[in-house]
Amino acid sequence: MTPAALTPRQREARSLLNGPARNIMLRGGSRSGKTFILVRNIIQRAINAPGSRHAIFRFRFNHAKTSIWADTMPKVLKLCFPTLRARFDKTDFYLDLPNGSQIWIAGLDDKERVEKILGAEYVTLYFNESSQIPWGSIETAMSRLAQKCELAPEIAQATGRTHLALKAYFDCNPPSKLHWSYQLFRSKVKPGTKEALPNPDDYVEMKVNPSDNADNLPAEYFDVLASMSAAKRLRFEAGEWASEVNGALWALDDRETEGGTIPGIDKFRAQLEWDGDSPVVIYNGARIGMRRVVVSVDPSGTKGDGNGDDVGIMVGGLGIDGRGYVFEDATCNLSPEGWGRRAVDRYRRWGGDRIVGEKNYGGDMVRAIVQTTDKTVPFKAVDATRGKVVRAEPVAALYEQGRISHVGVFADLEDQMCNFTPGGYVGEGSPDRADALVWALTELMLGEAEYDLARLLG
Repeated sequence: MTPAALTPRQREARSLLNGPARNIMLRGGSRSGKTFILVRNIIQRAINAPGSRHAIFRFRFNHAKTSIWADTMPKVLKLCFPTLRARFDKTDFYLDLPNGSQIWIAGLDDKERVEKILGAEYVTLYFNESSQIPWGSIETAMSRLAQKCELAPEIAQATGRTHLALKAYFDCNPPSKLHWSYQLFRSKVKPGTKEALPNPDDYVEMKVNPSDNADNLPAEYFDVLASMSAAKRLRFEAGEWASEVNGALWALDDRETEGGTIPGIDKFRAQLEWDGDSPVVIYNGARIGMRRVVVSVDPSGTKGDGNGDDVGIMVGGLGIDGRGYVFEDATCNLSPEGWGRRAVDRYRRWGGDRIVGEKNYGGDMVRAIVQTTDKTVPFKAVDATRGKVVRAEPVAALYEQGRISHVGVFADLEDQMCNFTPGGYVGEGSPDRADALVWALTELMLGEAEYDLARLLG
């Protein structure tokens, strides 16, 4: 086999892919050779371990076929493995090697095909263009990274190892810092829960940009990149994660992630104490009692089986200082009976004045569920006649005015807040937490007259 010449940066990437880390991401600009080097590495792994299985995923199966199956894989075979007599199975879309190894191509949007592919175990998983793939799909596929496969005798003798190491490969043109890829590979936290990774050294990433692949690209391509907007150049030329969603109501750079804060969320965050059964906030050295405390519910159609959207449940209070305080994000994915009990429990725990909930979804469903749990709990139904963004804008204005504090760190809530734009919500799934936050703070701080005035004033 006569390998194609790799650029210095691509050789560095190859070393990283073969290093000790199990989860490896190549991120960077467009046409930087990321996919080529990853497919090349997977084919070499398949050669090194007879009978091994490997899977390459994209979000859309059609994209996997046109990009990987019909373009990159034949190109890699021709340039890097010209003597390898591999067979393309055009019925099930896998590459069959003479030593019995297989490399499968899949799209995570094809449920039937994914179920078939995930019926087997694999020693390599590669998530191509992973910025397009939801984290839940990644987790499901990762459950099949479990094949124990012996290395070919000559490889085992040369490396001193007996089995091929399990590897999960990722690549992307970086999206915003809200994406799970940034959380996993840069912040080193579990997407969703934001818990610290138990083995952070097992998650490594490397930037590979078009300039690192200049010898294989026409000079005019860099003129194309130079003509893009600053945001597009950041992603497709510089290979960097965007600091925020363009036009977001709450800006990511203002969060307390790298020294800043969302306006009104103090760097030290407000502290909580109790005066009997009533919450008291320590803010700027003063003890602030609460005028009112509410629990808000943003319902969904979930049955509690993990398949539907979450039910947003937030606890907030209005201080005697006129400021709003967010106490707890109790969002869950439970049955109606389960989230009804949870909302009532938070009402009792925080000494609530009432529960508020949207009545549009299923009529007065929230009222019925809450009062079935405890008919003595005061309840107020709120009507979602205005769109999500219209409801959120006056609440975002309260943050800009420095009138809201978060009593604790609510990373998932803040992620959703930073994905609200004037054009709509641009994050994954439903903004259940942010919607519930808006209901709570609107009830506490924006009566109808104040709400309409805030809308008029922009």
